[in-house]
Amino acid sequence: MIARRRAGTTEIRRDDRDRLGPFGRFYVTFVVVAVVGPFIPLLIASFAFRWNWPDLLPSRWWWEARETARLPLGWDYVFSPVSRVLESAGNTVLIALLVTLLCTLISLPAARVLARERFRGKSFVEFFLLTPLIVPEIAVGLGILVTFIQLGLAGTFTGIILVHLIPTIPYMVRVLTSVFQGLSRDYEEQARVLGAGPLRTMWHVTLPMIMPGVIAGGLFAFLISSNIFLLTFFIGRGRIETLPTLLFSRVSGGGALDAVAAGVALIVCIPGIIMLVLTERFIKEEVFAKGFGG
Repeated sequence: MIARRRAGTTEIRRDDRDRLGPFGRFYVTFVVVAVVGPFIPLLIASFAFRWNWPDLLPSRWWWEARETARLPLGWDYVFSPVSRVLESAGNTVLIALLVTLLCTLISLPAARVLARERFRGKSFVEFFLLTPLIVPEIAVGLGILVTFIQLGLAGTFTGIILVHLIPTIPYMVRVLTSVFQGLSRDYEEQARVLGAGPLRTMWHVTLPMIMPGVIAGGLFAFLISSNIFLLTFFIGRGRIETLPTLLFSRVSGGGALDAVAAGVALIVCIPGIIMLVLTERFIKEEVFAKGFGG
């Protein structure tokens, strides 16, 4: 009986501790509104045909106007071949996947050396890896554009993939460096004592242990690459279009936000949302924390 009372008291205390106070509820509500709020006008605008200020809602919706329209409107236009949305989405995903793969292959050995080796100029190398994050993107893009034009890489998939490695590698290296710093060398040494070579040890011992960090860094690399606009705009030179550059072409006129531009803006958000869902669904919280050296 006493044990039951103690257990009940413990549960009540846990319930009281888990409940949010007035300030906690206000804070959570504020964060939700701040995150979700900007998407509400986009969602409404994507289904609107005529939405004038100061009307709270559109005076005419897209599905009402499509019956009498001769040309595709709204989402009909977004998913038509004329809009180039599907082509741009395919380019975005393909470039982001290739950038993530190359970024991982380059960052793994670099992070291992920075985490475990001591050499002259190490601090300079670490600072040099951060320069793409410090130097303005427009300066980096203009400098690389001149070089890529001379090399014939401007306006090519290869050029865009190479330029996307500049802002993604620093993030991946930082994540993997923290993982290697928290990884003990005992397992690798035992594998070598048992006769495993460096490559076999890396593949069968080290890589499975650092896989959470690889996944975390890969998610960052994919999201960063899929949202790069300025470097893609410079190097692509209008020949290769991704979702960010397509969205810019829709809103660069300075007019009101139309349904097509709002729809493209929502589609641009899809890769990040998918990655977030996959992270929450398949990657445990503690695994993702290990990816950042936690």
